[in-house]
Amino acid sequence: QAQLVESGGGLVQPGGSLTLSCAASGFTFRTQFMMWVRQRPGEGLLWVATISPEGEPRGYQDPVKGRFTISRDNDKNRVYLHMRNLKPEDTAVYYCSFDHVGTGRGQGTQVTVSS
Repeated sequence: QAQLVESGGGLVQPGGSLTLSCAASGFTFRTQFMMWVRQRPGEGLLWVATISPEGEPRGYQDPVKGRFTISRDNDKNRVYLHMRNLKPEDTAVYYCSFDHVGTGRGQGTQVTVSS
């Protein structure tokens, strides 16, 4: 059974950095496109970034371009989201998933950007 477990969130000041991690199990990770999506308070899920099975970033949501980087380690079955220059509007629960609508996502990890 496929399982995704997100971690690495926390409270960070504006301008700070965080790296989120997603541990994958129960499926052939190295053949799967992976994505990060987020849900801000009071809003629905929004796609953030996509990475190919080979590790090539395939796109970012416009507000995070140049600040977020998606990566993966197929030997460790993990996908990462490196976030820098964080802004209060990045405050959200972040999930890794198999598609833009959050299929297969785990419990998520909370990121709060506040001074």
